[in-house]
Amino acid sequence: MDLASFLRDVPDFPKPGILFKDISPMLASPEAMHAATDQLAAMDFGKINKIAGIESRGFLFGVPLAMKLGVGFVPVRKPGKLPWKTNRVDYELEYGTDAVEIHQDAVQPDERVLMIDDLLATGGTMAAACKLVESCGGVVAGCGFVIELTFLNGREKLDGHRCESLITVS
Repeated sequence: MDLASFLRDVPDFPKPGILFKDISPMLASPEAMHAATDQLAAMDFGKINKIAGIESRGFLFGVPLAMKLGVGFVPVRKPGKLPWKTNRVDYELEYGTDAVEIHQDAVQPDERVLMIDDLLATGGTMAAACKLVESCGGVVAGCGFVIELTFLNGREKLDGHRCESLITVS
């Protein structure tokens, strides 16, 4: 299935000059979501103990993938959203900083975790999420994305972690 046909281009969102890749049509199609989950599952990252999905669209692909692979799911969230003790990583944005958190007990030492998000752009959020998993003693098995904006060179921030994308946009 051509998953790219389920993307909608939205010009000038969230600000002028940005061409936003909207996944809403993909989410609206059970067939496209099954295909995306199947294609992510077919990427061979070796033994996986858990899937970590980045808030919020990473949850939409990470949870069904975890179910398909028969592994647990770890939510990576913005600060203040998780109810238990957390680890936090701050990271740089183009203008300012942001942060992500996970529960301290979400990943056990040496567990292999596949990181999932809908989009790889500049790589900052995913790099921070990888550091979170490693802060718990986990091993990042790789990073999977539905869409990759290759012209933003996000892979460069991912410390040599293997990255795979279903759709690439140059």
